[in-house]
Amino acid sequence: MYARIVTVQIKPEMFEEATAIYRNSIIPAAKLQPGSVSMMLLGDQISGNAQSISTWETEAYEKASATNGYLQQQFAKLGAMFASPPTHAAYEVWVQS
Repeated sequence: MYARIVTVQIKPEMFEEATAIYRNSIIPAAKLQPGSVSMMLLGDQISGNAQSISTWETEAYEKASATNGYLQQQFAKLGAMFASPPTHAAYEVWVQS
């Protein structure tokens, strides 16, 4: 299994709106991607720091979702809410419970 961690700074006043978009639009879009396993959004409402963690069945599925336009489409849904550009990295999941 592979995980992608997206780190972003959300404008603090936009945290609730960003959370709603993640829940109502980004998660449903992820479920349509081949190999998608799970999604999670972590955040600090005061600072606006947020991390999205998505898991994928294989490295190939994670890479495909990062290069086929899907990831960029999701960033665009939140673009006006970013205080700085998002960054992302992929990791192999070594242990999960």
